[in-house]
Amino acid sequence: MRDFLRAARADDAASGTTRWGTHRSDLAVTYLGRGLGGETLRAADCSTGEQKALLLSIILAQARLTRYLRGQAPILLLDEALAHLDSGRRRALFEVMLDLGAQAWLTGTECDWFRPLGHAAQHFDIADGKITNVNF
Repeated sequence: MRDFLRAARADDAASGTTRWGTHRSDLAVTYLGRGLGGETLRAADCSTGEQKALLLSIILAQARLTRYLRGQAPILLLDEALAHLDSGRRRALFEVMLDLGAQAWLTGTECDWFRPLGHAAQHFDIADGKITNVNF
């Protein structure tokens, strides 16, 4: 990739755009646990919740790899990650995050989504410019 970027640098500078790079690529993801007819289900054909779960599995796999390679998990910032997950997938996400030992910041519009975390997490409500601690 470095060689391609280096070779394209002069043309990109002249045109003012980057014509080659990862931003010009698509990631093809399939859901191996589910099929459509006799075919493996492509992420593009999955429900919104399934797509969110697939994306989270990729993020968590990267976090596990980072912990393995560096000896510590990265900080996870997951904005509205729970919005399209059912309760079972939310619980599974919490279990994996706790097992990972990562510091994680999650946002969500529904307080009840975070109840399964109980005392394993700090919960805050932000309203009218004020932050308050929420106890479950």
